[in-house]
Parts: sequence; C-alpha cells; structure tokens
Amino acid sequence: MLAESGILLSVRSGSPFLIGSPERSDVSLLVKVLMNMAMSVSNTGERRSQQNTRPACNTTSFQKKSRSKLVSIPGTRPSVQNGQLIVSTGVTSLDYVIGGGLAVGTLLLVEEDKYDSYSRMLLKYFLAEGVVCGHHVFLGSARDPPDEIMQDLPAPILDDIPSNAVNMGQVTACDSEDQGSMKIAWRYQNLPKVQTALASSSRFGHYYDASKTMARELREAVKCSTFFLPHELPAESHAEPSPISEAYRLLLRSIQELIRQEGFDGTAPQKSRNILRIGLHSLGSPLWADDICCEEKPTQASSLTSFLYGLRALLRSSLCTCMVTVPSHLIQNRAIMDRVTRLCDTAIALESFRGSERETNPLYKDYHGLLHVKQTPHLNCLVCEAPDTKDLAFKLKRKQFSIERLHLPPDLSDTVSRSSKADVAESARLLSSACGGLATSNKHLDF
Repeated sequence: MLAESGILLSVRSGSPFLIGSPERSDVSLLVKVLMNMAMSVSNTGERRSQQNTRPACNTTSFQKKSRSKLVSIPGTRPSVQNGQLIVSTGVTSLDYVIGGGLAVGTLLLVEEDKYDSYSRMLLKYFLAEGVVCGHHVFLGSARDPPDEIMQDLPAPILDDIPSNAVNMGQVTACDSEDQGSMKIAWRYQNLPKVQTALASSSRFGHYYDASKTMARELREAVKCSTFFLPHELPAESHAEPSPISEAYRLLLRSIQELIRQEGFDGTAPQKSRNILRIGLHSLGSPLWADDICCEEKPTQASSLTSFLYGLRALLRSSLCTCMVTVPSHLIQNRAIMDRVTRLCDTAIALESFRGSERETNPLYKDYHGLLHVKQTPHLNCLVCEAPDTKDLAFKLKRKQFSIERLHLPPDLSDTVSRSSKADVAESARLLSSACGGLATSNKHLDF
C-alpha cells in the first residue's frame, strides 16, 4: 500500500486501483505515481540484464590456479615424484635406481672401488652427458690432469633407440641360451625369465659407446672449467689455521667464483640460463693433502666434511649439480665416512670383483661388481624414493656400462668341481634375501 496526498494506491494481480474518497482524487498525481513505478521497474530490468551479460569469470571470486612455469633448460626435466628439476647421470639404469635422475642443487657421492676403474668411468659418463646436453662442465682432480680425463670421455650414440637396443639384447640373449641348451627340469622351461634390465618407460639421457672417445669438436663446443691441484697450490703457503685445508679452500673458492661469474646463482637472464655440472675426483685421498686415509685419528678429520658442507650450501642456491668420488675403502675411521655420507644427498658404493674370490665364482660370472644404494634424497617429501630392489650388480660390456638386478643363475654346469660347489653354496647364503632360499654345502642349488 502506498499513500501520497490522501490517495491510497494498491496493487492486486498487477493492476492498480484507488481507495479513498472520490472527491480528493487527483488524476494528475496518479499519473505521476504510475510513471515513477514504471521507470523503477524498467531500471531494475536493465540492471538484471547487465548482470546476466557479464563474463562468467567475474561472477565468482574463485580463480583457477595456473601451473607454475619451470625453467626450460636443455637436458633437464621435472621429476615425476617431487616436481624437482633433474638431470641425467649419463647412465640410464643409474637414473632409474636413484629415482629418475639427479636433482639440480644436490650432491651425488660415489664410493670408489679398490682399483678406481668403474667409479672413474661413472664420472666420465656424468661429464659426457653434460657435454652432449650443452651444460657447463667443471672438473677438479689432484691425480690426473683434467684435460686428459676430458679427452677420454665416451662417444655418444646420437641415433640410438632404446627399445630396439633392448630388443636386440633380448634376442642375442635368447640365442646364446638356445645354443648353450641349459640343462634344467622340464617344468621350469616355460617359466617367465627374470627381468634384470633397469629402465623407465620414458627416455631420459643418452647412450654412450665406451669403446670410442668423444670427438674433439663436440668437447670444444661447450664451456669447460678445470681445477688441477698441483697447478693451483702456491709455492709458499701463508694460510691461517682453519678447519678446512688449503687445497679444499682453493677448490671451494674456484667453484664459488665460477657460479657468480657465469650467473648460475640466478642472476643470469632466464633465456640464457644453463646447468653447471661439477665433477670432483677422489676427494679425501692423500693427493688432496688429506690424512683421513692414512691415520685412524687424523689431524684434519673435519676438513673434508667442512668442504662438503660449504659445497652443499653453494649447490642449494644455484643451478648446479655435483658428483664426488671418495676412496672409502682407504678411510680407516668409519665415523668420518658416515659423516661424509650424511652430508651428501645421494650415496652409492661400487664393490668390484676384480682381485677377489668372487671374480672366479660361477655365481657372479655375468657381472663385474655389486652396487649398493646407501642413501637417497628427501626432496619435497617426507619419504625418500627407494629402489624396488636392493640386490643390484653392474657389468661393463664391450660398449656399455649397465646396472641390473642381481639374481642367481637357473642352473650350473656339470663341469663345476665339488670344491667350487661349496663356494657357490656359501655365496647363495649371502644372497638368500634375493632368492628367498638357502642352499646346503653338500647339495646342488635347488630352485
């Protein structure tokens, strides 16, 4: 109801009518009231139509979160597990073992074998992958000149196809097995074979031919910085006493200056950003003026750990990744080696069969050593990415270094002597966790 100037206006079923005395009715006032009502109704309809024609994205305060753009650098990709930017180590099977690759900003520790042959080869694969991807390479050494190590890098197989290579390997393996005609029970002949190869579904990294060396033009196409300790040490040292030795201090300063000059700390433009691969050979050896390999209670027990602590701090704030090899079998104090392992993100150990009794053991005739995964990184998660099996072995073929699952052979030849059967049984006990059974010393291996 509306009352203006003695006139009561009511609306019922959409039609207005007057209530009151007819003598006080004013037609002109009624017309004005009706016109105002019509204008208000029209304005309300226009506002509603404008609201309906607005874009749908403005009708709500919730907006779709856009995916953050990662730095696009050749030779890198985001990890499937934690989204961290990773690079390849140069060995595809090693990438699979450590969770898909080596994360940028992390440190990989490789405990050397006794003769430093396979650990040195892993370092060459790591540097060769950096050369092929166009990364900046830094190599520090105290024994061999870095230029000689760079000249022995394996040649890349640029036209390789992993699936064909795997298929060819399977075909050749089947042919050799058919020719050998293993003598096993008939009920085991149709069982599926053990899948020993370690590889992911998506290809990452390159393959290399260990029988050939990389072309000089390919090595010179990328930037390479070196650190050779005999050339870097001054003739007279006036260094003040510090927890870190002078050799490690010079090495750490050289890496820090390179990171700042080349813009690996994030100061470089986004379009020209690159990865710095750092390879340090045989840290902790006496050639680095370190005595942890000579005495059980060394005077410089914290020198190597202090260096790794500073190196890890540099890696965390830059686009760098590092591989360090350490002769762990020479370090007498195991507490020092445990601290070194904890200061690294990923740690693996190589145990070679060369010069040991396992070299002639028929149980390990297809392998050249064992690989132990001692530590994996915790990146953006509470639980680390652990490999699906801990029984790993490596072998160096004529052209390729590969890591496979270790398993017992299905049968041993009848030519094995009785004395060697006892050794095989003893080795089977050590690998009982892998095979799930024990073997006696007086009987053949029973599957």
